[in-house]
Amino acid sequence: MRLRKVKNAFEDLCKDTKYFVPNPKDYFSKWNELVFKNNNPIHIEVGCGKGQFMMGLAQTFPNINFIAIEKYDSVLIRTLEKALTYDIPNLRLVLLDANMLSEVFDKGEVSRIYLNFSDPWPKARHAKRRLTSSLYLDIYKKILPENGEIYQKTDNRLLFESSLVSFSQNGWYLSNISLDLHKEEGIFNIQTEYEEKWSPKGPIYRLEARQIKGEFKSYPEEETK
Repeated sequence: MRLRKVKNAFEDLCKDTKYFVPNPKDYFSKWNELVFKNNNPIHIEVGCGKGQFMMGLAQTFPNINFIAIEKYDSVLIRTLEKALTYDIPNLRLVLLDANMLSEVFDKGEVSRIYLNFSDPWPKARHAKRRLTSSLYLDIYKKILPENGEIYQKTDNRLLFESSLVSFSQNGWYLSNISLDLHKEEGIFNIQTEYEEKWSPKGPIYRLEARQIKGEFKSYPEEETK
């Protein structure tokens, strides 16, 4: 799907002083102190889309700080437009590419990362671009504590299978794996805009991953074509 460019999106983001953080590197290791002004845990979503998921979480859990991260200003401006219709003091918006996360957050500063419906990059030669590739998992380890978590949702089976392998090979413990999230009972789930639109057409896959110490079982390398 081609991204629709929004004129003056970055300029309009910078005009906001309530939610948008224009210079995130300035707050390295000081997000609680300078931005949220509390000691609550920080959860981030990498690739927040239009923001419905993070706004829902922030309103549901006021004692957690949430940062919605998106690399396209034309997408993040839509999140801002929605957020401005609410008062959500524990939410911030950041324009950032995922490969720069460790330049913005210190070790242990983020306790949970959400990856929702990320680009699947289906071709094998693009596998390193997947947000659950070993390259990105190494970045996440730099900002998460030893017990830090990653929650992933996707409707792409090949990406999900690739993620299971990648997590397992790189020292992560997998739990609460779902092969059809919307058919399971009793699971708390705030939907993204994408999820609401496409979940009737097929299953939503979900997993939780946590870092583990010591030896772990490594699965054979697999290549998704």
